[in-house]
Amino acid sequence: MELGIKQLKKELQKKANSKKAKILSRFFKTGKGQYGEGDIFLGISVPETRSVAEKFVNLNFDDIKKLLDNEIHELRLTALFILINKYKQNHEKRKDVFDFYINNLKQVNNWDLVDLSAPNIIGDFLFNKPRAMLHKLAKSDNLWEKRISIIATLSFIKKNQFRDTFKISRILLNDKHDLIHKAVGWMLREIGKRNQEVEEWFLKKHYKKMPRTMLRYAIEKFDEVKRRKFLNGRIK
Repeated sequence: MELGIKQLKKELQKKANSKKAKILSRFFKTGKGQYGEGDIFLGISVPETRSVAEKFVNLNFDDIKKLLDNEIHELRLTALFILINKYKQNHEKRKDVFDFYINNLKQVNNWDLVDLSAPNIIGDFLFNKPRAMLHKLAKSDNLWEKRISIIATLSFIKKNQFRDTFKISRILLNDKHDLIHKAVGWMLREIGKRNQEVEEWFLKKHYKKMPRTMLRYAIEKFDEVKRRKFLNGRIK
């Protein structure tokens, strides 16, 4: 018998932990006026959620849509893991998964949902295709769309393509949100792990006007002397 959405929800409910749920609610800023306002947690770990998703890779898009539209965080995360699994397991359905993901971006609405899915679906799909979509998302007024635009480039970085990360970083350089500062700094650091010289080339042009958090994330792997020079504005 093919597993359906009711069984999936039952499996997640069995793993729910009220104490963890309270901790996660605070961690993901679900209070009034915070970036995760209204998000509800069951208190399930990412590995547990991933293991449930693996059993439901054949769930249809209509049911995945129902999961994504749910206010419970782990249901949306499970839906995204199912999409990633579908994408990886069936090359012929990759465009269908990509299109579905793009059409449901509003439900990819917390930083872990973005970080765990954007590189694996958007980034991977666009690797050999035009990437104007990412630059458009970077100019969005929506926090999560902006984060998707930069985090998706992790897929390119892993294949030693850095141009789009730099272009999107420039677009987001003056963004006001801490979650964007961290995301851009993280992607720049990932570039540096593979080619510190090219990361430094970018930083030397922009570090003086970067938000402090963005810079700190970007230079985290530099040696202490070089980090201090960047932080004190003494790099030329």
